Amino acid sequence: MNWKIPLVKIYWDDQDIARVVSTIQRGMSWAIGPSIEQFERQIAEYIGTRYAVTFNSGTSALHAVLLAYDIGPGDEVIVPSFTFIATANAPLFVGAKPTFAEIEDQTYGLDPEDVKRRITPRTKAILPIHYGGCPCLVRELKEIAEEHNLTLIEDAAEAFGAEIDGRKVGGFGDAAILSFCQNKVITTGEGGAIVTNSREICEKLKLIRSHGRQETSDYFTSSENMDYVTLGYNFRMSNITAALGIAQLEKVNQIIQMRRNNAQYMSQRLSNVKQIMTPHPPDSFYHAYQMYTISLRENTNLRDDLSRYLSEKGIMTKVYFSPVHLTHFYRERFGYRGRELPVTERIASEVLTLPMYPTLTIEEMDYLTEHIKDFFSRSGGEWKTS
Repeated sequence: MNWKIPLVKIYWDDQDIARVVSTIQRGMSWAIGPSIEQFERQIAEYIGTRYAVTFNSGTSALHAVLLAYDIGPGDEVIVPSFTFIATANAPLFVGAKPTFAEIEDQTYGLDPEDVKRRITPRTKAILPIHYGGCPCLVRELKEIAEEHNLTLIEDAAEAFGAEIDGRKVGGFGDAAILSFCQNKVITTGEGGAIVTNSREICEKLKLIRSHGRQETSDYFTSSENMDYVTLGYNFRMSNITAALGIAQLEKVNQIIQMRRNNAQYMSQRLSNVKQIMTPHPPDSFYHAYQMYTISLRENTNLRDDLSRYLSEKGIMTKVYFSPVHLTHFYRERFGYRGRELPVTERIASEVLTLPMYPTLTIEEMDYLTEHIKDFFSRSGGEWKTS
């Protein structure tokens, strides 16, 4: 469909084009090259970790980080069901079991109290997500992980640049994965990374992403016979992709501020609609607004009706996320039937993600919010009073 207002528009400029063209015009080092190392250094500096290792997607980064921490058959990893399916699938990639825990309804991240209840002798790691650009209660989760000697791996795919008290998400856990897919805060089309302070994990990740090859130089320009010391995969990011990432990273603060300004405007415009709860991060939480998700409290039918109404007006919306445990695969594999995670299932039935991107104009936001208000006036909706 040709949307008047799509859910996402990629933010790019001439700098992005110039970086990619320059890399291509070198006529070599399209796969492995200097832009990868530069991008990794800049990611680590930005997040505040010692190391960053790039990957060809956030999903391959999830796979690799569990391998690097020796998580495998017989192990359990606590994950949310309210997430993109890759978070839950990653333990299965390595033969472990995803254990679903509830979320709390302010950040939509893992509920620390429910996480405690899900820990068993087989639990090896906690894998929370920072939903839509909002940090989860990661400090509380870190305390739980340390108390039970568990690995804490942040899925920060949606929250590049988000902060708690000035500290970037991705720097709280033992490691964190990032995604640069096209709908993320900064994008390389496809791409991902892992950040960590552990040199040992960093070196293991480099082996895993490149066939287990012990690389002492550029494989494609060196005549050296390099050894293969472990089982690995082709999870590498290309040098061309990294060049684009460098250009995107150089304007990340501008991109996030544009998103935050738009989110503030949207929330103000929707503040008097009684049925809608707009994003409301805790104090000291710096939301990057990779997504702008509203909640229509305890009214799935109203949510779905609103989505259809906006679609008729050329405005794209989407439900992020339907519970993973209720997908066909997880029902068949693990026998889930619903009601296993009542809080998650309720929240997932109420949320609706609206368009959010840096170049969203005042005119577009007015068009969007006026149609939301029109929907509620037509459906007999109530309004808040100031």
